[in-house]
Amino acid sequence: MTPDSTPDRAALRRWLPGFVLLAAIWGASFLFIKIGVRELHPLYVTLGRVGTGALTLLVVLAVLRDRLPRDGRLWLHQAVVAAFGVALPFTLFGYGEQRIPSMLAGIWNATTPLVVLPMAVLVFRTERLTARRAVGLGLGFAGVLVVLGVWQGIGGATFTGQLMCFGAAACYGLAIPYQKRFVAGRAESGLALSAAQLLLATVQLAVVAPLVAGAPPAPTALSWDVVASVLALGAFGTGLAFVINLHNIRVIGASTASTVTYLIPVFAVLIGALALDETPTWHQPVGALVVLLGVAVSQGFLRWPVRAVPAEPPTVAPVAVRD
Repeated sequence: MTPDSTPDRAALRRWLPGFVLLAAIWGASFLFIKIGVRELHPLYVTLGRVGTGALTLLVVLAVLRDRLPRDGRLWLHQAVVAAFGVALPFTLFGYGEQRIPSMLAGIWNATTPLVVLPMAVLVFRTERLTARRAVGLGLGFAGVLVVLGVWQGIGGATFTGQLMCFGAAACYGLAIPYQKRFVAGRAESGLALSAAQLLLATVQLAVVAPLVAGAPPAPTALSWDVVASVLALGAFGTGLAFVINLHNIRVIGASTASTVTYLIPVFAVLIGALALDETPTWHQPVGALVVLLGVAVSQGFLRWPVRAVPAEPPTVAPVAVRD
């Protein structure tokens, strides 16, 4: 990992294409999930996704002659991250998209930083709550209420689906500060750590999925677009996306790379509208803008101007007047 500061010599053309491509890949992931859950249980969509993603990263590790971590305690920490940062949120998004449009799931993904902050402040003590961050959280919460459309009444399958997607963001809110405290400082490469997470998530899902969802359907019983969507989720939305994200972090720093969160809902909404003919209600994109404004304020990307206090004129000693 590199420091959060942006390198002075990082030319725009070195990172901008990868930055936009990553936002497009993660934005398109909600489309692939929507297609996958048409014929597959959400647990099996996630299992196919993380299994393909793990295989992709193992191939990259072999090409780069890197290796998986060897520390047993690190693997235990990685198991926690795999459960709450991969298996559970991916599955919750699948459950959610059985009830709501893919573009709305993409909007809820943007609330992740608003959940990360209070968890980091109150539970893991890795961050400090400031007035600016408190204002950002307040704005983000207001945006959540607008996205939900609380004035229309709360209830029904749509509300349940939105809660599931918000639950996925809450899982990230636990996993990200946990990883920052127990995993991020390790000497192993980010690629090796990511591959370990996906391997562990694959094992976890391989145990849980048959118990919850029963036996998986035969691949030949699935339509080609479902199979292709699950493979795309794993190879591109999980495997390739991890590699691109690591490249962005090395070139522009972690803080700037994390701003890809702002672009993901844009691509999710556009792709959902073009590919699935989804139409958002007016308050959903408006609420998303308020949420993103709150995220920007809480992360320090938008700051209110500080009024400069005028300096007092220097005190001049009185001049004695002589007659």
